[in-house]
Amino acid sequence: MIDFSQPQGGRDLPNPEHYDGIVIGSGQGGTPLAKALAKAGRKTAIIEREHIGGTCINVGCTPTKTMFNSARVAYLSRRAADFGVHSGPVTVNMGEVRARKQGIVDSFRNSGLSGIEKTPNLDLFMGEASFTGPTSIKVRMNDGSERALTGDKIFINTGGRPSAPDITGIKDVSYLDSSSVMELDQLPEHLLVMGGGYIGLEFGQMFRRYGSKVTIVHRGDRLLSQEDPDITDQIAAILREDGVTLLFNSEVTGVARGDGGIRLSVHSSEGEQTINGSHLLVAVGRSPNTEKLNLEAAGIDIDAKGFIKTNERLETNVPGVYAIGDVKGGPQFTHISYDDFRIVRTNLIEGGSATIEGRLVPYTVFIDPQLGRVGISETEARKNGLEIRVARMPMGWVARAIEMSETRGFIKCVVDAKSNQILGCAVLGVEGGELMAMFEIAMMGRLPYTVLREAIFAHPTMAESLNNLFLYWD
Repeated sequence: MIDFSQPQGGRDLPNPEHYDGIVIGSGQGGTPLAKALAKAGRKTAIIEREHIGGTCINVGCTPTKTMFNSARVAYLSRRAADFGVHSGPVTVNMGEVRARKQGIVDSFRNSGLSGIEKTPNLDLFMGEASFTGPTSIKVRMNDGSERALTGDKIFINTGGRPSAPDITGIKDVSYLDSSSVMELDQLPEHLLVMGGGYIGLEFGQMFRRYGSKVTIVHRGDRLLSQEDPDITDQIAAILREDGVTLLFNSEVTGVARGDGGIRLSVHSSEGEQTINGSHLLVAVGRSPNTEKLNLEAAGIDIDAKGFIKTNERLETNVPGVYAIGDVKGGPQFTHISYDDFRIVRTNLIEGGSATIEGRLVPYTVFIDPQLGRVGISETEARKNGLEIRVARMPMGWVARAIEMSETRGFIKCVVDAKSNQILGCAVLGVEGGELMAMFEIAMMGRLPYTVLREAIFAHPTMAESLNNLFLYWD
């Protein structure tokens, strides 16, 4: 049994103990950074208050996509007759879904811990970190004791958490967030979802496929407002086809207990209405984990929402103090956190000069079918006055999608009209994230769209759709 009251990987440390580098948070940027610093011969400390792996492994990508795939199996099982396969009624055991999810989370978490323990020059402290000065940290260990550390360089990777809305009655009811909703042992009869962003859509469709009735209450006039209207209209149609109820231009003004569940007071353009459900999922954004860091003691600047300000090299206004991952704001994706690590490693260990300027930010929204996105949208391009061409093709024209009976969605690519360079794409379709990555590779290599159009791709694959996409221009 590991004694987490003591630093792992090193001897008992005197008070205070000096390090070449201190990493606060063991997320997908902090852990590889701490290991890289230690392997470069720099004495390094990594501080984690709860679980190794950060948001992604513990309450983000790993558990949600594990549960997503359980929901997809249920969806395909109900569609079995479409493929000529006949079986009995489909039921979902949430306890078993949760156990499968937790088993995978535990394996990833334990692997991360093992990697830290095996790294020379790296000490792990399990506790809460706070600044006592620009180069000094106090760690309140999980056993109640305290440790004092100083560092030449300090890296903040504390991530974020679900935001709590300021709504009348919200503190008087038991509601779910993106973490607690994954701990349910019983299937909600009617899940009310507050928010139509990535999290709300993914969980909304997921629980609908498990068998819950689902209603999503969204303030805007369409979902995912940063996407093109044709994309969001298609997503709304897909969700409605799956049985999800969508309420647009609707704002929750009050929450109360009611009829053994939750009652929402909702204001919309159609007036006031009351919606009753068994459970409420609040998915209205995320807030940075900065309030317990005592950043004032170090003089570190934050914005109005509490996110840490950095320059293009990820350094704060305090020399030698850096912030990486979600805690600094901007795109909140695991792959961005990992790229932040690579930028810091390049600059501080390899002597390079990397920045965040101009980097592509790909992402996938894990509804089903997926939405894979990279580069600028058609809306952005036209707003900026760019001369573009837009290629568009429905998934129903893709041979592989037809063979899979997965024809919902479409592929869309924005091309510079003069250079033929690909500026961005949106792939709403089966394995949309994987197909999006092919566009991204072409963009990184500055390949004109004609190279994809004329390439030989294996038949029948989703990639083969790129031969035909550029035959259809708006």
